Amino acid sequence: MSSHREAPEISKDPAADNTDVYAFVSPDRPSTVTLIANFIPLQNPQGGPNFFEFGDDVLYEIHISNGGDAKPDVTYQFRFSTKIRNPNTFLYNTGPITNIGDSTFNRPQTYSVTRVTRGGGSKTLASGLAVPPVNVGIRSTPNYAHFTAQATHALPGGRVVFAGQRADAFFVDLGSIFDLGALRPFQNLHLIPSAAAAGVNGLQGLNVHTIAIQVPKTDLTRDGKNPTDVMDATSVIGVYASASRQKTKVWDDSRSRMGGHGPWQQVSRLGNPLFNEVIVPMARKDKWNALDPWNDSAFAQYVSKPELAGLLPVLYPGVFPNLKAYTKPRADLLAILLTGIPAGVVPGFQNFTGTQQADLLRLNLAVPPTASPNPLGLVAGDAAGFPNGRRVADDVVTIELRAVAGLTIPLVDPTFTPDGAASAIKDGTTNTNSPLLGTFPYLGTPGGGYQAKPGTSPAA
Repeated sequence: MSSHREAPEISKDPAADNTDVYAFVSPDRPSTVTLIANFIPLQNPQGGPNFFEFGDDVLYEIHISNGGDAKPDVTYQFRFSTKIRNPNTFLYNTGPITNIGDSTFNRPQTYSVTRVTRGGGSKTLASGLAVPPVNVGIRSTPNYAHFTAQATHALPGGRVVFAGQRADAFFVDLGSIFDLGALRPFQNLHLIPSAAAAGVNGLQGLNVHTIAIQVPKTDLTRDGKNPTDVMDATSVIGVYASASRQKTKVWDDSRSRMGGHGPWQQVSRLGNPLFNEVIVPMARKDKWNALDPWNDSAFAQYVSKPELAGLLPVLYPGVFPNLKAYTKPRADLLAILLTGIPAGVVPGFQNFTGTQQADLLRLNLAVPPTASPNPLGLVAGDAAGFPNGRRVADDVVTIELRAVAGLTIPLVDPTFTPDGAASAIKDGTTNTNSPLLGTFPYLGTPGGGYQAKPGTSPAA
């Protein structure tokens, strides 16, 4: 969760594992959109001497669809290259790294950014951009926060980009939820009860690797204009990120490692949070990762009748009687996750991309940023938040739990009355990692290896 180790095969390939996607109108630059794709889940900051890094053999992409068919119209591609300065040491750094270009950084990475448009147009916006070192500790990477500015690079056309390690902003009680669907604040009502308790953020102290790019809205719209009308179809875009590997791997004896050959094959993708994690059955998760979003009608059956909606009344006996009795297809979830919300459902709002069903993070660019964002987003009346795009502080676990529990059914079926628990259900967590930034790239400073204090597992 959100998409950390969500499928059997990609869980074995962290460098290509897409964990979270964010898309929002930049609060400090409202003429731009910020797109963020995170990779390499559950990073222990102490993970040396071979610290986490982007894969040189992975093609990372952020896709934008603006034509209503769920196919990419604009794609930003990111390719990484790693070198070793001193081949005769095992050290990641041979002394303190005080600046991103220091020679003491023994394993630096650089990357290129390419903008691809539908129909074959391709333009490299920049190459040789520096990736910061990971946060090793107070001696190796002192004053780590200053690397954020050093690794934020200006691109042509008013764009900016960042790629590097950040604190994971996603929060969820992983240990509880995967223990037979327990939610600590309500586990006294569980089929196997225990005393209610505060939630525990399973991602506390863990990092991710972030690719973030901020671009003018006009970069992404089908007509190249800056949208101002929320109800205009041209104001809406769909976003997803992916990672691909070449289809064939061959052992390169001269380099003592595998080398990729042949065409690229997508191995991971993500639009809406938790889609593959919670909606898609385990036996089809790897297939879903390899398919493009415009094929997602094959998975609509799992959205229309989600397994979790059937489990909640079983795991919490007597708490969700109305949800248990509801047998109609979940038109609310089909709209939220697969088509966007059409006009007339939420007054003064829509993010409908057409009837083509696809897992896309849909963002209405005409909705301005909120001065005081509500982490519950659209369901709490804040139209600038999830499921209208996704901001880094949005509490997507609570939002989606409440939607699955039936809170959003009345939007499309006024005859349904949600159970009282639907508006209260949550896992009880918040972001317990570094504070979010008020400016690009918004995600907080990653936890340091020296500073990390791993917890002690309790006795069974």
